[in-house]
Parts: sequence; C-alpha cells; structure tokens
Amino acid sequence: MQIPVDTTANSSTVIGFTPYKTALFPLSVSCDANTINVTWDNGDTSLFHYIWLRDNCQCAKCVSTLTREQLFEICDVPLSIKATKAWINAQRRIMIEWDFDQHISEYFPGWLQAHCYSDSARLKRQFKPQTWNSSDIETRLPQYQYNDVIWNDNTLLSWLKDLRSFGISLIENVDTTPDTVAKVAERISFIRQTNFGRLFDVKAKPNANSAAYTTLRLPLHTDLPTRELQPGLQFLHCLVNDATGGESILVDGFKIAEHIRQHQPQAYLALTQYPLSFYNKDADSDYRFDGPVIATNSRGAITEIRMANFLRGPLAIAPEQVMDLYAGYQLFIELTRDSRFQFLHRLSAGELIVFDNRRVLHSRNAFDLKQGARHLQGCYVDTDELTSRIRVLERAL
Repeated sequence: MQIPVDTTANSSTVIGFTPYKTALFPLSVSCDANTINVTWDNGDTSLFHYIWLRDNCQCAKCVSTLTREQLFEICDVPLSIKATKAWINAQRRIMIEWDFDQHISEYFPGWLQAHCYSDSARLKRQFKPQTWNSSDIETRLPQYQYNDVIWNDNTLLSWLKDLRSFGISLIENVDTTPDTVAKVAERISFIRQTNFGRLFDVKAKPNANSAAYTTLRLPLHTDLPTRELQPGLQFLHCLVNDATGGESILVDGFKIAEHIRQHQPQAYLALTQYPLSFYNKDADSDYRFDGPVIATNSRGAITEIRMANFLRGPLAIAPEQVMDLYAGYQLFIELTRDSRFQFLHRLSAGELIVFDNRRVLHSRNAFDLKQGARHLQGCYVDTDELTSRIRVLERAL
C-alpha cells in the first residue's frame, strides 16, 4: 500500500536516547516469503527479515518509554511471523502490520539504515584502528592541552576519538599537583580500582611489589595480563622527572600482530590460539589468568594484546603446541625490540600520556636518581567507559 508522503517530514528522530538522522527515505517496500525489501530514494536497496523487524519494534508496548529497555520477548511470536501489510506513511516511515496478535510496527528510515545488516553495511560500520610504527607516531601523535580537555567538551570528544583510533595521546601543561590525573580520567568516567589502588604512584620505593616501583629497566608489556579483564586506558602523569634515564618506550601491539599475520601465519595462528599463563603473586593476593598474546573477535579483527614476560607462569598447553607457541612468542618479543616499531619519549613534568593498555605495550629504561627525583602518578579507566562517553558526547554536540 502506497500513500502520498510529506516531503518536508522530519529527517531526524531520537530512539533510545540516540538521535538518528537521514538524508535517504524509502521509495517503496515489497514483501517476500521471509523478508521485506526496501528501495531508497538514491536507488539502493535493503533487505530485512520479518523476525528481525518484529524483534526491533520500538513502540511503547515493546520498549519501555522510561528505561528504553526492551519489554518484548522474541519467544512470544512464531519464527514464521510475516507482514500482512507494509507501507510508507505520510512521515516517510515504514509501517508493518503483522499476521500475529494484530500488532503494528513503525520504523524510522535513519534507524533502519544505521542497523542494516547487509555485508557492506556491517563492514562500513566496523571500527578500524589507526595502527602506527615509530615514524608514523612521531609525526601523528595526538597532542592536547590540559585546560582544553578539562573545560571544552568539543576538545574532549576530539581527544577521545583520537585515543580510540591511535591508542595513544599526550596531554601537555597539566597541573603537577598530586591527584590531578584523576581529574583527567574522570572527564571520561570513574576510575578502575585494582590491587595497586585507585591511583598508583610510580616511583622507586623499598620493599617494592612490582618492578615498576624500582629504578630497573622494564621490558615492554601490558599491565595486569594476570586479570581476566586487563585495564583498558592507562594514564601516566609526570609530576617530576629530574632523574637520568627513564625514557618511556611504547609499541603499537596491533601493528606487531598485523606484521606477524602477514609475514608469519603459523606464528600468528599459535599466538591467537594457544594461551600463555600469567601470574601475579603477592603476600595478600594471587592473580592468575591464561590467555593468548593476540585476541581476535568473530570477524578475525585484532582486539587485544596480552603480554608481560616478567609475569609469565609455566606453559600449560598440549605438548604438540609448545614449540609453535615458543617460536611465535619469541618472534613477537623480537619485533617489539625493533626500533622501527618503538616510540621513545621522555616524560617531562606536566605531561600526561594516555594509552590503550590492551593494545599499546609500554616499557621504561632504567634510571638514576643521583640527579633528582622521578615521580609519575597513574590510574586506569576501562575501555567501555571511553566508548560510552564518546556516544553520549556525540548525542549532545
């Protein structure tokens, strides 16, 4: 059924707190055995299954107007549910009358386009990180000013998007008062507490329970691979650095993983499928976790690096896997030592470096305190908080 449409109809609507805009509108809809086909006014077409559309009805009977949480349960309709009628209303929205329970659903074009699940649409929506080597990041390192990040939401959003893309950023002219790092972290969300505290002080101290609290060189690693969920973002704020040495070294683990996937597929297979064991033992805690060096999602995209050689426990894998995993692990470490991939930066007082701990490996050269003190203060914020904050800011700005 087709009726005249209002060509001035609103091109934006809010669904579940999120505004959806569109420049495309449906020209026609047609029904097949299991799907509805939509032809848009630019000539493109989209296909949606009946059961998917019924599952995503946004009416007040199906979604709470208070919480925006789904009230409808898919088991309450048959899998064979079909449309008895489908049409475009005067507001250029797609309407469907169902053959079960006399229910009618309405779909806004922008929402349908944002959730289209064709191969091309899903590929277009997939996030693609900007990986980097030494020469890339030396010229492209995202740099921001402390006051802008604290007081300007547009700058905050830009910083967070850069941090998500590159996995690293530098904030300059930060107040060197202790606990200032928390003010920056809380511009995103709450701070994740660990056995090292809400905030941790990185400085040499007696009876250290981590090599970070000594003057020793630290090899490249991710923090807390001994946890099921490694911390997401790591913040390191330099309060004072008059010591000799102590340069920070950072490596994009995704870049290393991509290099191995391209040049050493057998090593890549071992690093993604066979787990290492990680232990973190202290007098009052004992954290352990088994996980691969390289984690991937269902599409094969690299999503996480887990590595800290000084926290490894004995391998606990099948005998026929041992040599392949050792070979892959050696290769990974060797590549992180390659200067092509290393970004070297000596933190100065008033600088705050933030990086994705599940992606960027970090280390530190040994330092000497004869020339003065070295004191960094750090904390963690989970990656979910970063992406949530980006979405909320995008709604408002």
